[in-house]
Amino acid sequence: MKNTSLIAGLFASLLFSVSSMSANADNKSYKNHNDINIELFAPARGDSVGIGGRGWFVDIAVQYEGELESTGFTDFQITGPGPHNNVAPFPGTFSPGADDRLPGVIVLLSTTTIGGGSCQNLANLFNLTGVTNLTEDGTEIWDTWIVGAPLFGVDTKSKVYIAVADDLNNDGVYNDAPDIVPDSNNDGKCNARDLKAYGIASNIAKSRFYINE
Repeated sequence: MKNTSLIAGLFASLLFSVSSMSANADNKSYKNHNDINIELFAPARGDSVGIGGRGWFVDIAVQYEGELESTGFTDFQITGPGPHNNVAPFPGTFSPGADDRLPGVIVLLSTTTIGGGSCQNLANLFNLTGVTNLTEDGTEIWDTWIVGAPLFGVDTKSKVYIAVADDLNNDGVYNDAPDIVPDSNNDGKCNARDLKAYGIASNIAKSRFYINE
């Protein structure tokens, strides 16, 4: 009887160990699948930015594991409104929506007054896009936008949310950001919850700040 109990106990311990190893492997796999990191430099939490709702920055670095091709990066850009739009030496389009140079990035501002409001992807308003680190292990791409018009509030608190959309069409490339993020719970605004519902492959970089008058 003692031998039977001992064998049963050992068998149960073995099952527990195998189960734990499997769970850990699953967790590791999930983490690796989402190993894109966004670092938000500006606006920093608590900053009071710009003058009259303009002249402030959204500045990020996006770190990807894997080859450059998988990032969705299409080219460098120096762009902006009017005569700066889509011209040499590094042309890129300039309008609300998914970015033509890094088409996986989603940028939401809670106080957006154009297009889809807080659900409008603003990533195609980035002025500068370049590769700041390229190795065998991964790629870092830097994106910077200077806000040139008071279209995102004046004398108001605001929130920014930035993420990389998941590879929704399974083509191995992170280029599936929408022009407008679906309002997943129909509450009339978009935030981190709606980004998660859409499907993201990165952390959500976010900040609460104040836009000056």
